[in-house]
Amino acid sequence: MSDICIRLAQLSDRDQLVRMREALWPKSSADEHTLELALILEGKAPVTMPLIILVAEASDRALAGFLEIDLRSHADGCNPSRPVGYIEGWYVAENHRHMGIGRKLLAVAEDWARSQGCVEMASDTWVDNEVSQRVHKALGYEVVDRCVHYRKTL
Repeated sequence: MSDICIRLAQLSDRDQLVRMREALWPKSSADEHTLELALILEGKAPVTMPLIILVAEASDRALAGFLEIDLRSHADGCNPSRPVGYIEGWYVAENHRHMGIGRKLLAVAEDWARSQGCVEMASDTWVDNEVSQRVHKALGYEVVDRCVHYRKTL
């Protein structure tokens, strides 16, 4: 892992990030990811709070993973009087897993959140994503709520 550098994503990372975002969020198309990333990386995303993307870059310039973080005004289980650092997306390529890259991305994200005045960090995952749940728990996160969403076609 010593050859992994954690840094802010750049526009030149877009194509690699699109592929990783497709793996994490397959319901969105490559075109949707491309457009959204262009806005984020050019600083033109329509958000009211900062959103940054951290990438883990290997010595061959290939990206091994990413973490998207922003600030939320509140998050379940967190103090509502302060903004919260929030993990919006977190992905490590399968061939780079179990090497501490996810931990390293998270540590930099937590430092960024602290620099924004946050005293808490929050995240979420799907109820069936047991790998993500294990990783969160191993890195000191605790479950604060479980929710089941419903819909009905009318």
